[in-house]
Amino acid sequence: MRGRVNGGPGRAAKRCEEALMTAYVLVPGGHMGGWLWRDVVDRLRARGAEAYAATLTGMGDRRHLAAPATNLETHIEDLVQLIDHMDAPEVVLVAHCHGSFPALGAADRRPERVSRIVYVSAPLPMDGYSVHGLIREFEPDPAVRDRWRQRAEQAEDGWRIPSPSFDDAQARSSVAGVPAEALAQLVRLAAPQPLGTLTQPLRLSGAAAELPMSGVFCTGTGMSIAMVESLVRSGDPRFHVLTEPHVAFFELDTGHWPMLSAPDDLAGVLLRAAAGEGQRVTA
Repeated sequence: MRGRVNGGPGRAAKRCEEALMTAYVLVPGGHMGGWLWRDVVDRLRARGAEAYAATLTGMGDRRHLAAPATNLETHIEDLVQLIDHMDAPEVVLVAHCHGSFPALGAADRRPERVSRIVYVSAPLPMDGYSVHGLIREFEPDPAVRDRWRQRAEQAEDGWRIPSPSFDDAQARSSVAGVPAEALAQLVRLAAPQPLGTLTQPLRLSGAAAELPMSGVFCTGTGMSIAMVESLVRSGDPRFHVLTEPHVAFFELDTGHWPMLSAPDDLAGVLLRAAAGEGQRVTA
């Protein structure tokens, strides 16, 4: 069943005003730097919100800092330091793809500074799982699992996963709607991913468990709110969190890279998420 997070007109207006006063920290996923969020940052700032795009160690213009020891904890600490050095009392953490893992890790360490986590076309991180561990356990397609395993086994120098080429059919479908110029930039600026950022398990204290959370599904990837409902109906207790009152969802009719294919729509969704809007799923 679905429900909408509601409030009266006055409360909705107050939430919208608060959303514009919110500071957004935008976290890129694998192989990408903060440059990925430029269009969304511009749109959020144009509407009066603070917005900052994070570049994690080894990515973007920090790719020269990558090392065999770069792991998930490195990326978590990157975000913790960014939050600690911001003047805003609270931030909304927005994470794309596998950026959800360091984002939740940082929120777990600074829960008093995070007002909401928004996952954009991203997996739901779980305590004790790495990105690879989550794929091994929950990815139903064996071909996808094998592809992830093979990329790890073939990592350059044993610790760097080459940047994607977007040559295979699945990769091409993920960039649906991305303009040609933006796609060329995506390929040119993608960096090798340190293996440890994908294989080190996420360790959580539970401090962020009650933080408001929003999920943004890009329906062009096959993900949807209906899939959340299916997971909840499976009865797996690990998915019960998706029915909590502080969890809400949105859908965007685009591919895996909405910050490139639909930046206006994505910026609007982020403002609505910060205002407490979205669809809820109930058990």
